[in-house]
Amino acid sequence: MKSKLIVLLLSTFFTAFGQEKNSQKSEKHSSAIVEKGLIKVSVMYPYAEGKTFDMAYYETKHMPMVAGYLGENLVKYTIEKGVASGMPNTPLPFMAIGTFYVKSLSDYQAAIAPNRDTIRKDFANYTNITPIILVSEVIK
Repeated sequence: MKSKLIVLLLSTFFTAFGQEKNSQKSEKHSSAIVEKGLIKVSVMYPYAEGKTFDMAYYETKHMPMVAGYLGENLVKYTIEKGVASGMPNTPLPFMAIGTFYVKSLSDYQAAIAPNRDTIRKDFANYTNITPIILVSEVIK
């Protein structure tokens, strides 16, 4: 009976300890994504009839290329594929959104400026859409 109690207590301890460690890892990972003060560069591709977007190329070629230009300033980047609008029976607002989270706006601009023509020329490889770019600061 005593040994069963010890096994039960140890099992409970290790289970709780493991969950706490996993929770801490998860919190650490998610806070890095939305850290206050980061600069968020959203590149949005509006939906319109006749417009095309090659998500495979964007994911495997274009975004990694641009991310490479950003170097240590880049914290993370994300790629989103539009699937629906917020209201039923209304057109999809964006076909895709690529987002870069960077530490410094001036470092971002300095990295992009000499590569702007290369980045723009690559658009033809995956889309016929002119993107809308929003630069913002993460507040929370």
